[in-house]
Amino acid sequence: MIEIGKYANLEILKEVDFGVYLDGGPFGEILLPKSNVSDSMEVGDEIKVFIYTDSEDRIIATTKTPHATTGEFAYLKAKDVSDFGAFMDWGIHKDLFVPFREQRSTMIIGNSYLVRLYLDDVTDRVVATTKFNPFLEKENDDFEENQEIDIIVADRVPTGFRVVINETHWGMLYKNEIFGTINTGDRKKAFVKQIREDDLIDVSLQKQHYQQQIPDAVQKVLDLFNTSDGFIP
Repeated sequence: MIEIGKYANLEILKEVDFGVYLDGGPFGEILLPKSNVSDSMEVGDEIKVFIYTDSEDRIIATTKTPHATTGEFAYLKAKDVSDFGAFMDWGIHKDLFVPFREQRSTMIIGNSYLVRLYLDDVTDRVVATTKFNPFLEKENDDFEENQEIDIIVADRVPTGFRVVINETHWGMLYKNEIFGTINTGDRKKAFVKQIREDDLIDVSLQKQHYQQQIPDAVQKVLDLFNTSDGFIP
């Protein structure tokens, strides 16, 4: 199934002076512009492309890799702003639009922001937002203490940093538990510290409780012995 804002493997149907047309199924023929066509491509080949809409709302393909697809988070730089919104460097020919109504604070050219991409139901355009609540879940039954997770640092608050857990839930990383430099947009491995009574999730960059770290340390020492003929200098 072909989706705007996602990758697809499409067959080359025919060549034209300005590119090649791909079999877009229900979308009809989709243009891959000449700048994306390599000499090795031939009619009948199936190629991986990213599907989006151009400035005239035509469905188009590219072999370039965007910084993110719909449903994903990305830390992007604002290239331009207007009365309607901001335009972010998306990594492809077209910039990514963040409508003014989807900005928690007014974006400034040259600054980078964490955004979440989605497909606008009205325009069928891929756009982005910094208002994440509608896209993040509140139920956290799938998490347990010390579970390893992926986090994206979303923003700084007085007590530390708000983070997005596994791109599905909010979490909190406290500043008194950070040993090193943390920046907005960073992606890191972390652990669930606790699930609070208000259902919010606290996270840590280290496993909790000294006694729970000992088995990992023991195994590392044993592995080192086993790979060193039973002797460590």
